[in-house]
Amino acid sequence: MRILIIGGTRFIGVYLTQLLVEQGHDVVLFNRGNRPAPSLQGVKQIIGDRTDATQLKEKLSKENFDAIFDNNGRELTDTQPLAEIFTDRVQHFVYMSSAGVYLKSDQLPHVEGDAVDPKSRHRGKHETEAYLIQQGLPFTSIRPTYIYGPRNYNELESWFFDRIVRDRPIPIPGNGLHITQLGHVLDLAQAMTQVLGNQQAVGQIYNISGDRYVTFNGLARACAVAAGKSPDDVKIINYDPKKFDFGKRKAFPLRVQHFFASVNKATTELSWQPKYDLISGLTDAFENDYLANGRDKAEVDFSLDEEILQA
Repeated sequence: MRILIIGGTRFIGVYLTQLLVEQGHDVVLFNRGNRPAPSLQGVKQIIGDRTDATQLKEKLSKENFDAIFDNNGRELTDTQPLAEIFTDRVQHFVYMSSAGVYLKSDQLPHVEGDAVDPKSRHRGKHETEAYLIQQGLPFTSIRPTYIYGPRNYNELESWFFDRIVRDRPIPIPGNGLHITQLGHVLDLAQAMTQVLGNQQAVGQIYNISGDRYVTFNGLARACAVAAGKSPDDVKIINYDPKKFDFGKRKAFPLRVQHFFASVNKATTELSWQPKYDLISGLTDAFENDYLANGRDKAEVDFSLDEEILQA
């Protein structure tokens, strides 16, 4: 297949590009060119700004693709011009959504038919999904939970590693028993490739993440194991976040609520199974990203931690 990836030079897009090339696909990246494209034979790059609908049309309207991966559309206005260009011209349009669209529920894990939150900061992604359905595009939507692994530019596993390698206490909001879910980036990319050529996946939404859940305190201990330390040596400080006013500052990298989704539909319909369990995935991130990039020796701002610990 000739495949267009919107993005492709950061985190998920890099892994997806590598897998598609290994599978023999002809891959073209469309992005602003701010970062180098993966140095893989045959990968082409078109430089442009997806937020400029006129530019998008000028750059892509004469191109033909069998499939498109829209990895970084956040709002409907991001994706609609792209979808309009390729309506009736593409076999598969794969959209990167988020499990963050789900409305809080008393019943968990989230499944693909659950209600969505109209006030979610990810509502633009659900609006895009609704638009793709309405347009009749042969789309598949992917809803990951927290994605981690080498190249992660979000403060997630690195937040825990920063404290663990420096033998600092780990301040965790609540009682530490909130349950969450992490998925390794390579597992996500693999699931995305297994959507292609699967007619059962057309018109469907899939939760993609790890197949186990973990508490906040358990995640801290798992990060310690990945960093080569005993989980018993980790000093966890649980605190009441309502007693603090952090403003827009972020004291913890995860939303303070139960947040996890079933991946049963993906494992069944896509013949996909996560390769990484939590410990092996975190070990991969620690050794091949955190240590490899020297983050263990970098300066880290622990001022918010100090506010919590002093209180």
